[in-house]
Amino acid sequence: MSTKTPSRLEKILAAGHMAVTSECGPPRGSKGEVITKKAEMIKDYVDAINITDNQTSVTRLCSLAACIRLKLMGVEPILQMVTRDRNRIALQSDILGAASFDLYNILCLSGDHQQFGDSPQGQNVFDLDSIQLIQTVRYMRDEGKFLGGDDIDQPPKMFVGAAANPFADPFEIRVPRLAKKIAAGVEFIQTQCIYNLEKFELWMKMARDRGLHEKVYILAGVTPFKSAGMAKYMKNRVPGMDVPDEVVNRMSGVPKEKQPEEGIKICVESIQRLKEVEGVKGFHVMAIEWEEKVLEIVEQSGLYPRPKIE
Repeated sequence: MSTKTPSRLEKILAAGHMAVTSECGPPRGSKGEVITKKAEMIKDYVDAINITDNQTSVTRLCSLAACIRLKLMGVEPILQMVTRDRNRIALQSDILGAASFDLYNILCLSGDHQQFGDSPQGQNVFDLDSIQLIQTVRYMRDEGKFLGGDDIDQPPKMFVGAAANPFADPFEIRVPRLAKKIAAGVEFIQTQCIYNLEKFELWMKMARDRGLHEKVYILAGVTPFKSAGMAKYMKNRVPGMDVPDEVVNRMSGVPKEKQPEEGIKICVESIQRLKEVEGVKGFHVMAIEWEEKVLEIVEQSGLYPRPKIE
């Protein structure tokens, strides 16, 4: 896997360093400083920052505009793009828009169904799915052509990513689905947040058995719990999440005021263990509306300072 794009994230991974990414959710309004304040806080502790694309189907400041704000402040963004809301014309157009501002990382997602968000009556599009979006970005980049076959006068230079959930049912299709994304041309993967370490290690073993760990950079997703209530909510209410009872019990077993600290501790311990898993090439730290804790997590995990790449 060699460096093909100007992406700093790709260069760090290609050089064999453990990469660190994080993410920021845009505001429910047009205040750009909301996103720049979050990014300012964590920028020296991560290699790139994901900007979510109307996550949970709730209308927010668009990912593309927020990514441009990050780029202008000297931070490397990862543009998240969901296929839920756009057909192939709009998707290709937005990819060109991102490329025109020298955005070099994209994360291709299907997106949560709109019934979960603030506009359940909205029409979904899903003209392409996430795997077809991966193929589209690679085709535009590598062939220099639109899906319709016409030439692009300046093709996008993008490092292509996607998500993977090792915990969704049925478990037996999780690795074949990863293989499909790799066949479509994905170059890096960010996983769903990991609490069931044994199950994740099994998924990684199954991926290694097929040699997939040598074909894609896998970044393990981690999210610190703020409270026992959050742990219970994620266990019982969030689809595709696997939170073992012992983790919930550990959070519940400490006084309320100590729970945030315990959540950080669990997160750091998870990173230390996952660092040793063959095929894990870095971490995606998702501290949801708790960005100030990214610094602590990255430092305590021995992932700071970040490497310098020319």
